[in-house]
Amino acid sequence: MSGASTPVPGGARRGRMRRLEPAAIAGVMSREVANFRTFWKSTAFSSTVEPIVYLLAFGLGLGATVVADVDGLEYVQFVGTGMVATAVIFSSVFPAMFGTFVKHRFQNTYDAILAAPVDTEELVTAEMLWIGCRAAVFGCFPLIVTFFFGLQPAWGMLLVPFFCLITSLGFAGFGIAVAGTVAKIDQFNYVTTLVVTPLFLVAGTFFPISGLPEWAQVAAQFNPLHQLVELVRAACFGFEWNDLLRVGFLLVFSFVTWRIAIVQLRKRLID
Repeated sequence: MSGASTPVPGGARRGRMRRLEPAAIAGVMSREVANFRTFWKSTAFSSTVEPIVYLLAFGLGLGATVVADVDGLEYVQFVGTGMVATAVIFSSVFPAMFGTFVKHRFQNTYDAILAAPVDTEELVTAEMLWIGCRAAVFGCFPLIVTFFFGLQPAWGMLLVPFFCLITSLGFAGFGIAVAGTVAKIDQFNYVTTLVVTPLFLVAGTFFPISGLPEWAQVAAQFNPLHQLVELVRAACFGFEWNDLLRVGFLLVFSFVTWRIAIVQLRKRLID
C-alpha cells in the first residue's frame, strides 16, 4: 500500500541511545530469574565453599608459613577482602561470555526475544543488570566467610554490594561484547588467558601491588578489579578521599562496556 509503513523489529532500531522501556527490561530479567531458580543451589554452594577453600589455603596455610601480616592486616583478612573481586569477576564475565554465546548461537533465545517489543539495547541492559545483581550477591560471600576468620564488621561494609554491582556490570558488559565478537566458542580461551587471568592476578588480592615494578603499579590503576579490591578494603578499614575517584572509574568502566556490548551484539543479531 502506498504510504504505508512497515513495522521495524525491536532488535533493528538504530541510532542514538533511546529511552529504555522498564517493562521490556523486566520481561527479559524475569526469564533469567525463572531459569536461575532451576540451578541456584549448586551456584550458591560453590560461591560459599570456594572462598573457604581459598582462605584456608592462602590465608591460614600460606599466611602462617610465609607472612604474618600485609599492609598492617592479617594475611587471612587481606586475602579475604581481596577475594571479593575474584568472586565478582568469575560470577560476571564468564556467565556473560558463555551465556550470551549459547543463547544466541545454539538456543536462538535472542531471536525469540527480539521478535517481541524488545530491542538490542534493552536486551543487553537486562542481561547486564541480571548478571550484575547476581554477581554482587555472590561477591559478598567471601567477605561474610572472612568474618569467621577474625574480620570485624564495619558500617562501611554496607557499601560493598554497591561496589560489587558497578564492577560486575562492567565485566558483564565486557563478556557480552566478547560473545558478540568471537566466531567460535573456543576463542574465549584467548580472552581468559590474555585478559581475565592478568586482571585477576594483578588486582592486589593475594599480594600488594606495591611490590611490583613501577610500571606495573601504574598499569594496575587501570585494572577495575584492583579498584574494587581497594574499595572493599576501604569499606572494612576506613575510606579516603581518592576512593571517590575509584567509584567514578568503575562507573565509567561500566558505561563504556555497556555501550560496546550493545554495538557488538547488535552487529551479531541484526547486521
